[in-house]
Amino acid sequence: MTSFSTQAATTSTNFAVDDYVLYRDPGMFWRGEAGNTFVCRVAHVERYTSGKLRYLLAPVTGGLIRDVQGDYMRLLPPIDAMRDIDTASLNSEGAADTMTSAAMAWLTQQHTTANRRPELPPQS
Repeated sequence: MTSFSTQAATTSTNFAVDDYVLYRDPGMFWRGEAGNTFVCRVAHVERYTSGKLRYLLAPVTGGLIRDVQGDYMRLLPPIDAMRDIDTASLNSEGAADTMTSAAMAWLTQQHTTANRRPELPPQS
């Protein structure tokens, strides 16, 4: 006879609006369908009187996913998204080849802003 564990293995947490999360669609996952995991931004948090929370998610590819349980979401920390910028070796040959395009865009913007002469107000 097979016995099942009764221990909870979830690491559910509360998420806030504008958090980026990884969401796994449980129906698609249990049916074995591909493409069941999405990167999303939390667009709204619905708080119920029972204490439960449900989320409205906006996938980065577009659309909305409604009434999502937090058990199927994991936080995507900003530190992970910015790690390539923080750890890039900027003084080596080919440094730009190892960075993502988003990291290069951010560094270019910072360089442009930092090296621009401050504008003076117009004189009358």
